[in-house]
Amino acid sequence: MGQILSGIILTAAGAFLVIKTEWFINNFGRIAWFEEKLGSDGGSRLGYKLVGIALLFLGIILMTGSGDDFMLWLLSPILKYS
Repeated sequence: MGQILSGIILTAAGAFLVIKTEWFINNFGRIAWFEEKLGSDGGSRLGYKLVGIALLFLGIILMTGSGDDFMLWLLSPILKYS
């Protein structure tokens, strides 16, 4: 039950971050690293959205309990699992 609740919270936080990106920029400002690496005009917006999408995926993986399967799939080229 705890992992489902944690997954829902992560998914909701990721969705909020993606939907309300402008609110985050207005309240927390631009992040210099995002501006430098992702472009000068919309770098922080894109960075906030990428972090939100990553939180969404992590929340879904945590909710479904498929973290082990996902990590094996992700690391299979390195670990030589098939």
